[in-house]
Amino acid sequence: MTASRIWIKNPLALYTANDHKAPGGLVIDQGVIIEMLGAGQSPSFAVDSTFDAREHVVLPGLINTHHHFYQTLTRAWGPVVNQPLFPWLKTLYPVWARLTPDRLALASKVALAELLLSGCTTAADHHYLFPDGLENAIDIQTDVVRELGMRAMLTRGSMSLGEADGGLPPQHTVQTAEAILEDSERLICLYHERGAGAQIQIGLAPCSPFSVTPEIMRASAALAEHHDVRLHTHLAETLDEEEFCLQRFGLRTVDYLDSVGWLSDRTWLAHGIHFNEEEITRLGAAGTGICHCPCSNMRLASGICATLALEAAGAPIGLGVDGSASNDASNMILEARQALYIQRLRYGAEEITPERALGWATRGSARLLGRDDVGELAVGKQADLALFKLDELRFSGSHDPISALLLCGADRADRVMVSGKWRVIEGQIDGLDVAELIANHSQAARELIAG
Repeated sequence: MTASRIWIKNPLALYTANDHKAPGGLVIDQGVIIEMLGAGQSPSFAVDSTFDAREHVVLPGLINTHHHFYQTLTRAWGPVVNQPLFPWLKTLYPVWARLTPDRLALASKVALAELLLSGCTTAADHHYLFPDGLENAIDIQTDVVRELGMRAMLTRGSMSLGEADGGLPPQHTVQTAEAILEDSERLICLYHERGAGAQIQIGLAPCSPFSVTPEIMRASAALAEHHDVRLHTHLAETLDEEEFCLQRFGLRTVDYLDSVGWLSDRTWLAHGIHFNEEEITRLGAAGTGICHCPCSNMRLASGICATLALEAAGAPIGLGVDGSASNDASNMILEARQALYIQRLRYGAEEITPERALGWATRGSARLLGRDDVGELAVGKQADLALFKLDELRFSGSHDPISALLLCGADRADRVMVSGKWRVIEGQIDGLDVAELIANHSQAARELIAG
């Protein structure tokens, strides 16, 4: 489903996530953008195929920087629908501990398929559950990413601080430091790809201050520096977490992060809501990235990320859908819409434009993952594209195509390209039997809850 050289011709609108304009479209060769065309221009080189994009709004492929794929199995589960974070976690941990390899594969495929259909081409997952029999969880996810033809930053999460030692997770869900670090190194050496066009990358991601020891945080930071990979964790999501850090470590969250060697531009943090002004200044000075998760933050009533203050201080901002038990969807274009609206509540309509929200979902998210080859449309960038049509009833009467995507609630891409290959065609994932996937996944979800 690919040609060597493709012209995406005369799009209805084009959002490049930079200052470039290309009303005449893009020319792609061997998975890379080689030419940006002005109005009325034709390619400088002969092309093998032309895609007429006059009905499509073209975006860089959206980039999701925080997720928990396995949680697609516990969406909208009655006992946790109205719970905030800590009770929500304590109720779900025993259920999640029943994950098996087959269930994780199905859950990951559903999450990635949902993301792909929403225009997402690169996804970061934070997997920290490794019960007996699921030691190869990241290997399983790697296979699914490759099957769907997407890009992923798969982070080797960990939990080492169980209830018996004052942590939140049940004891049977935690691992020893030795097991965590040994597997982390194995995964980096086996799967981590470097350079432009990388498909699979590995990061290290101790789960949170309330589920890992400071020793694991420090050791993970040292291992990440040794292998030059990225670091990821949850931080400052709720006031409960802040209170936990004060009681256990005698430190606020950013002081704790600094104490274990994580306050750097190698790190990106999920949520990042409850920071004071001094902490925002320190995060910005360090270049530490923040993944804003608006749907999850609203669902759990956690708070609103101070995106503009963090950006002004120097901290990159990206977007993430978070886990599908706190969203409860895996849809990046809808996440950008929610980011637009919740941030307007904090900063006003004039400051938070559709272009700004889309910038977080593309270029900003790429920065969080340490990538400069995706998240923008420009010569030399990877040909990762999301194309949306505005022909549904919800768009009738809309005038500005870029704004209409978010304001009118686009939720599904018509076409998605990854590395020059069409992965979604007319709203369908090439080669995926969605009906069969839904049947198998739904059965696995029922079995997981039943025990």
